[in-house]
Amino acid sequence: MTEIDKGKPVLVTGATGFVAGWLVKKLLENGLTVHAAVRNPENKKKIEHLDRIAAETPGTIKYYKADLLQAGSYAEAMEGCELIYHTASPFTSNFKDPQKELIDPAVKGTKNVLEQATHTSSVKRVVVTSSCASIYCDATDLKDTPKGMFTEDVWNTKSSLEYQPYSYSKTLAEKEAWKIAKAQSKWDLVVVNPSFVMGPALNANVATSESMTLLKQMGDGSFKMGAPNLGVGVVDVRDLATAHFNAGFTPQAHGRNIISAHNSSFVEMAQLVHSEFGDKFPVPNKPLPKWLLLIVGPMVNKALSRKFIRNNVNQPWKADNSKSIESLGMQYRPLQETMIDGFRELIDAGILKPKK
Repeated sequence: MTEIDKGKPVLVTGATGFVAGWLVKKLLENGLTVHAAVRNPENKKKIEHLDRIAAETPGTIKYYKADLLQAGSYAEAMEGCELIYHTASPFTSNFKDPQKELIDPAVKGTKNVLEQATHTSSVKRVVVTSSCASIYCDATDLKDTPKGMFTEDVWNTKSSLEYQPYSYSKTLAEKEAWKIAKAQSKWDLVVVNPSFVMGPALNANVATSESMTLLKQMGDGSFKMGAPNLGVGVVDVRDLATAHFNAGFTPQAHGRNIISAHNSSFVEMAQLVHSEFGDKFPVPNKPLPKWLLLIVGPMVNKALSRKFIRNNVNQPWKADNSKSIESLGMQYRPLQETMIDGFRELIDAGILKPKK
């Protein structure tokens, strides 16, 4: 049972990220002082949305320059904080060197932040943003689960540097977090394991998340022949911010926590967007045949290997989110609201333009 003093500052790593931005907003709305650790505080374009939120809320934001790969880099930002949110970690399917671009920042970054927490006397709790990717590798793993659904007891054992390196990076980073947490007794660790995060970005013009990429592809004609029928869990980024907030300030919060609102698929997500915007944008309304995806997928994106397509396309996805509802008090919004708000944000930002 860890009580956090809301009068003390709270550190958020990777504060300009898609998820972190909404968490920072939630903290500021609750009147907290946020220590925002970012790569470059001088890049005003990257932080202007956070400044705007801070100006409109009772909280305060202070920026600190920090580098995931540099030990001791978070010392100044962490000073005086009882609560640390470690959200910073690369999420991309477009990479050349998975070790350098995914594994190292995820694992070394976790190590540097959590070891600094051990050296900082004020720290009482660390909340790490992991992923359902550390729970499963492929949707076909569902058949090996004890309850026929993914739970907090299940770990990803099949991803590697060669296959699903992003999932591998999240698995290794979370294991590193638990190893460091168990080696000390001054702070406790709570892990948030979100499924695929969708919804509106606070900084759509500079956001680079995979979620934004998927929404763009739904609206720019990339999927005009159909959406890949990938089974996924989905959670709204705003609900995920609430889950983080509650994981930090709920005294009895503990362990891993699956944060997933809906057992869904890319096709269902696209159909919800199509129902609202299909008359103005080439949003798909049907699945892309698996045989066609097996031919074109690997040419479009190296993450869409034939093995990945075989193990994930036309496969159901199911997770148990009951712990998040019982322990963190989560109430999830409808998937339609998530998809439509996210798509509309891209239109409002001028990123997607309706067909003439």
